[in-house]
Amino acid sequence: MQLFHSPTSPYVRKVMACILLRGLQGRIELIPTRPMENPGALLAANPLGKVPCLVTTEGAAIFDSPVICEYLDGLGNAQPLFPPPGPARLASLTMQALADGLCDAAVARQQSRAQQEEGAAPAPRQHAFQERQMAAIRRGLGALEAMPPQGLADIGAVAAACALGYLDLRIPELGWRATHPKLATWLASVEASPALSRTAPPAG
Repeated sequence: MQLFHSPTSPYVRKVMACILLRGLQGRIELIPTRPMENPGALLAANPLGKVPCLVTTEGAAIFDSPVICEYLDGLGNAQPLFPPPGPARLASLTMQALADGLCDAAVARQQSRAQQEEGAAPAPRQHAFQERQMAAIRRGLGALEAMPPQGLADIGAVAAACALGYLDLRIPELGWRATHPKLATWLASVEASPALSRTAPPAG
């Protein structure tokens, strides 16, 4: 299998963490990819031109990260990250959606800031958009603080850890740990796990 890979993407990190937790790292070749350059191999596999994108041994392309993670959960013999149908599964999938939404907002904010610096759009409009994304991030953090993950045993927890790591990378001034102590305590308890320590994005 091949995985189109970008080390700073929180969505790629989530997939990489699942690969490690499932013990599948020896079965997947990483393809370093710069999505903004629209490489032909990526576009041929994923018409949206986004990472992560997994190409199976049969040549099927799978995207985006929630679908890839669920596919990987059917491989290997490790404990499943996706609970069986029922309340626990719904809770885990909802937490994954919340965490991915935090990443979506953070990515959108970064792109807006870049456009503002380039003068590509009026600053007041960009500022309002950025504030909207920050408001979503703060609400999302509040929801996670109210019901923080437990351990790193399901896809919701994995996604939450990757989202928090991305906030540290892209919005360090947010200082979310000071205002969300339960969430900070949880992350501190799991971030030494190989699934997280080996997939941490490069600084800068």
